[in-house]
Amino acid sequence: MKRVVITGMGIVSPVGTGIDYAWENLLDGKSGIHKITDFDTEEIASKIAGQPHRGTEPGDYNPDAVIEPREQRKLDNCILYGLVAASEAIKDAGLEDYTGDKERVGVSVGSGVGGLASISATDNDIIEHGSRFVSPFFVPKSVINMTSGHISIRYGFGGPNIAMATACATGAHSIGEGAEIIKRGDADIMICGGTEAAVCPLGMIGFAAMRALSTRNDDPEHASRPWDKDRDGFVMGEGAGILVLEEYEHAVKRGAKIYAEVAGFGMSADAHHITAPAPNGEGGKRAMLIALDKAGLKPEDIDYVNAHGTSTGLGDLGELVAVKELFGNGNTCMSSTKSMTGHLLGAAGAIEAIFCALAIRDNIVPPTINLENPIEEVGDFNLVPNIAQKREVNATLSNSFGFGGTNASLILKRVK
Repeated sequence: MKRVVITGMGIVSPVGTGIDYAWENLLDGKSGIHKITDFDTEEIASKIAGQPHRGTEPGDYNPDAVIEPREQRKLDNCILYGLVAASEAIKDAGLEDYTGDKERVGVSVGSGVGGLASISATDNDIIEHGSRFVSPFFVPKSVINMTSGHISIRYGFGGPNIAMATACATGAHSIGEGAEIIKRGDADIMICGGTEAAVCPLGMIGFAAMRALSTRNDDPEHASRPWDKDRDGFVMGEGAGILVLEEYEHAVKRGAKIYAEVAGFGMSADAHHITAPAPNGEGGKRAMLIALDKAGLKPEDIDYVNAHGTSTGLGDLGELVAVKELFGNGNTCMSSTKSMTGHLLGAAGAIEAIFCALAIRDNIVPPTINLENPIEEVGDFNLVPNIAQKREVNATLSNSFGFGGTNASLILKRVK
């Protein structure tokens, strides 16, 4: 059986662009959630979000350093985020000037909703000005597979090129399926992850209409509070996470840096409801069990769980019950980094896989901030409240659960 390892990572996130900057802020418990200033939110119930800070300082999101400004006009932010994160990941992996067989390098980068802002803006243009004002770049800016396409074209990667769209499980599914492509021998390297840019009027209004979003508008940094009694919904976030996956022997042969091994990948369906999780998190629990089985690990082998943990009532509770049933008798801890980033929808699983790999690298786990008044079901289970914890981390599990009842669990482990 072929082994798959992570040899490069890149991130654009509300807590920083670049893995070192994002990781430092995450461990310091810094929230990336602020009031929205890009558009008028007067008619929108939720006026806060986690967005990458655009600028030219270290840790800022600066697409000009990667893509010519005139070319950026042809791209939705969803694609731009993915390209910037991919640029970092590919450089980190030492693949910028790759001289190997590029037909053995593929891309698996998805999105939950794709170019939502471009779709909304184009529809408004048609209503106000007529069809002659529609840009010829509208469709290429909007469809979900275009981030994968642009990465492939930019670097000449001619291997498998796919894009998952499984709501909030997209990033994790993209990584898991990328690993499977390598394991079955269809590629040596896969560029994998998720990207999302849904903080726009249509995205915010749509999720607000479901009463899914926090309305703690006067205190944005404390709005995302998983497992806290005072939580009132999730906070929208956007950005991208990209990982370079590589067949282990191929990575060793070229002397690549290795962060961790993708040891297990589990998928399941709740078969229950379009938005509500199955009772007691049963669907997610099955995904975790499948991932453990494929990794050849036992529950007690998992040191850290990065939770889906969105800060919603049913979702938080269901996942907590399932995780406690599986891991509650051991030394496993769990935290939700969404308490700092907000929920990046299709990109969430990708940036959270990056956080798991860094936890293994540095033997430290990030906190769940704003956990001040835990729900009773928490009991004495370690949710890493408010302060990062130094501990030995050899294996991690990351959960991503999406609308439609789709579930994904990824297990990463230290390469020894």
